[in-house]
Amino acid sequence: MIEPGSSAPDFDLPDQDGNRISLGDLKGQTSVLTFFPAAFSPVCTDQLSIYHEVGADLAQRGARVYGVSVDNAFSLKAFQGALGITIPLLSDFHPKGAVSEAYGVYLPKRGVSARALVMIGPDLQVAWSYQPPSPLEIPGANLIFDALDGVVA
Repeated sequence: MIEPGSSAPDFDLPDQDGNRISLGDLKGQTSVLTFFPAAFSPVCTDQLSIYHEVGADLAQRGARVYGVSVDNAFSLKAFQGALGITIPLLSDFHPKGAVSEAYGVYLPKRGVSARALVMIGPDLQVAWSYQPPSPLEIPGANLIFDALDGVVA
């Protein structure tokens, strides 16, 4: 997994609406990439719902969350709609897992991303990263707030 202090690897991915989002678009803001294994899985559903619930609080703290998975953009659009969330969901579908691999969280034997959080500072440097010990463990929003306290303070 990518370490804090590293330059964030470049990417250019479609979101759920087909809009391209690149690393350069994140410059000047604090961004949290939440890598998740699969749309519509129970744990991923709960995880993204939690982050959506605290989205306004994160925005007040100057942070924005982006979901990243190897699902295609059409699946991510359906997932976003089913959950009623506004978090942008980025498709790392083709070449499959290339961005997840660049961030050190791709699981080639399973063909999915590991569950992980990567905070990118306004300078496009990795400020913080976290991967839970189990893919069934949801990294709580408190971890993001604690990381923001460490980054912003």
